[in-house]
Amino acid sequence: MKELTTFRTFLLGLFFVTGMFVLGYLLSQTIIQYKEYERTIRVKGLSEREYPANIVIWPIQYTEASNDLTQLYQSLETTAETIRNFLQVKGMQAEEISVSTPIITDKLAQRYGNSGGAEFRYTASQTVTVYSENIDLVREAMRSLSELGKQGIVFSGDEYTNLTEYLYTELNTIKPEMIEEATTKAREVAEKFAADSNSELGKIKTASQGQFSISARDKNNPHIKKIRVVSTIEYYLSD
Repeated sequence: MKELTTFRTFLLGLFFVTGMFVLGYLLSQTIIQYKEYERTIRVKGLSEREYPANIVIWPIQYTEASNDLTQLYQSLETTAETIRNFLQVKGMQAEEISVSTPIITDKLAQRYGNSGGAEFRYTASQTVTVYSENIDLVREAMRSLSELGKQGIVFSGDEYTNLTEYLYTELNTIKPEMIEEATTKAREVAEKFAADSNSELGKIKTASQGQFSISARDKNNPHIKKIRVVSTIEYYLSD
């Protein structure tokens, strides 16, 4: 009797193990088949537009030289006032114009370098900066800067240290439209691919919005900004 009970227990255990093995196999096959039939397509949609910059930062740097420090500061103030008046005549507002602290160099105080033959002991540079939303007005004034040069003002700096900056700060107002446009274009590409492969486009599996980039349209038109964004979307495909 005891042996019969043991045998029955063994059979039940064997059936249980066999059933679990078969169940596991069927589940694994189902997952494999599901993965095989899960087809997707990943596409990109581009939205690109051009807008005029809405802020300009125009630094005007000039230099003065003298052997008398007091006279040097007076010359800097006079030149700054001349530039300020010029800009206001051209239409700029007083609050749009700022003047930096002057940078003074004393050649006799320099430890290195041969400054004995220098005509002037002191040299100074100062910058008058225009920060304005009136791009056209500022650009017109830039073309007339030679008027100040004819008055004896010596401009300094280079295209890197005194580069005029054009900014576009209205990105948040155009973001929704551009994202919608990029998404629409991505779907058009996906639908074309699905049609060519005799498939139907399904729901979105994943979607990611790329970063917005703002750059000058070209080196000759830095006041025109090119704005672009690329959206990446993955769709399900079905037969």
